[in-house]
Amino acid sequence: MAKKSEIIMRDSPRKTVEVQLTDGQVLSGPRGTSVGEFLNSVEKDLPAPLVGAIVNEELRELTYPINLDARVRPVTMAEPDGMRLYRRTLTLLLEAAFDELFPDAVLTVDHSLSSGGYFCQVEGREPLNDDEIKQLEARMKELVDEDIPIERRRIPLEEAIKYFEDNGHHDKVRLLRHRTKDYLEMYHVGKHRDYHHGYMVPSTGYLRWYGLQNIDGGFALRFPRRHEPTKLLSIPRLSKLLGTFRQYGDWLETLDIGSVGSLNDAICTDRIREVILVSEALHEQRIAEIAQQIASSREEIRIVLVAGPSSSGKTTFSKRLAIQLLTMGISPYPLAMDNYFVDRESTPRDETGDYDYEHIDSVDRNRLNEDLRMLIRGDQVPLPKYNFITGKREVGDVVKLTKDQIVILEGIHGLNPDLLSQIPAEQTFRVYASALTQLNLDRHNRVSTTDTRLVRRIVRDARERNYNALETITRWDSVRRGEKRYIFPYQENADVMFNSALVYEMSALKPLAEPLMRQVPFGQPAYIEAKRMLALLEWFQPIKDADLIPDNSLLREFVGGSILRDFRLWQYESSKTEILR
Repeated sequence: MAKKSEIIMRDSPRKTVEVQLTDGQVLSGPRGTSVGEFLNSVEKDLPAPLVGAIVNEELRELTYPINLDARVRPVTMAEPDGMRLYRRTLTLLLEAAFDELFPDAVLTVDHSLSSGGYFCQVEGREPLNDDEIKQLEARMKELVDEDIPIERRRIPLEEAIKYFEDNGHHDKVRLLRHRTKDYLEMYHVGKHRDYHHGYMVPSTGYLRWYGLQNIDGGFALRFPRRHEPTKLLSIPRLSKLLGTFRQYGDWLETLDIGSVGSLNDAICTDRIREVILVSEALHEQRIAEIAQQIASSREEIRIVLVAGPSSSGKTTFSKRLAIQLLTMGISPYPLAMDNYFVDRESTPRDETGDYDYEHIDSVDRNRLNEDLRMLIRGDQVPLPKYNFITGKREVGDVVKLTKDQIVILEGIHGLNPDLLSQIPAEQTFRVYASALTQLNLDRHNRVSTTDTRLVRRIVRDARERNYNALETITRWDSVRRGEKRYIFPYQENADVMFNSALVYEMSALKPLAEPLMRQVPFGQPAYIEAKRMLALLEWFQPIKDADLIPDNSLLREFVGGSILRDFRLWQYESSKTEILR
């Protein structure tokens, strides 16, 4: 029998390469063929439009050439990475059409809309009217019909800076001055060019699902959500949300921090202490305003509900709100919604068969409503206590409140009208707390507030739960799915909104988050997400001195060292609240 070494021969490279798909199919084609061309033959079998690919465990554009045999997985608009590709390119398309029609105006692509869209604003002229918005949308459609290639070109950094200087994009210039790499990837569509943080689709012809809609003070760039990737959802009335975003814009003006470039300038010129102090003061001012609203209706309001998505800082917000209420002579009593979980075997299950603790039916609403009615009536109430080990409710304290006390109830369902259907609405005050907006890289490159919350959670999970970044990122999609179902649809039900974002937080989180993300192993699905987040954090200069963060800051809930960690309302309410057992 011949030895293996005897059957190994020198050979010339094949002119073809093989692509092995995750479903077992093998495709063959000329060396150097783009991955998009390989996937054209299977695109009709995909569940959603094709926009990218995973090649040997790395996210790639469809223009990526296959020069060696490779493992390939199609990426569609039904996935987070695919939808980011689509939305990012759609923003470039909007820029190109806008610059053609309104060359003397400045476009800002601002915060996201939960129904699928970005809120956009125009400076240098009046907001676009309905006819102008229709004209802009029509020009975008013409560019889509022309199927113009979107080309990526690497240019020297100094050349890019000069280009943006010559075109008046000072926010981009400030950002790029801090870039450590000596080049920049620029995307070209026709005569328009810009850099974007992330990959694009190959041509404008891919961008078939979008719309523009006039919104007070600006307009919405509408796009699909990934659960229905070829359908546009209607945009609901967003008066409270838009008001919160405008307030945040005013805060940025107060701080003179309009983009990440100006934040980096403040860090490098030792102005960051001032930025932190003013940011924290603005938070405290807003919390005091909310407390005052509650105090002004103290005869009617008996229950304050605090709701918001994961890693919004709800716990710290609730404690700081309680402190403000105490200064106004109002004694709050904290009631944990978690103690009203139904027994584990009665918990609803999700589509994968796992327990869905974020479903509203996981809460015993009848018991919760009855206990609250008795508490605000002044009765003695035996409260439940949920045992997370056994998955069953046990007997907790027996409590009696005085007539001037209020209950603070924190939980994700606080804005859902079905939660407290038996309590008169005038007796409740609902607060939506979330990192509602974040400092953007520049006018066209957004920093997603979802990304901000993920960075917060990675840092907190590692410190408090001993979870690594791989575990946190792996769970994140399930968390997001629950938020979209059970939280975001009800955010406009809030009486007030609290924006928990801090302008400096990504720079403060960066030194803690980067080492954790670098530990995510290559080959894991979470690796692609960790790599994306690391690339995002590269744009931020780090705040290395954590002592600059005040010890009562909401950010301390994530980085540690919060003076509020051991703050318990019962220490202050004991003279009023009668705990009988």
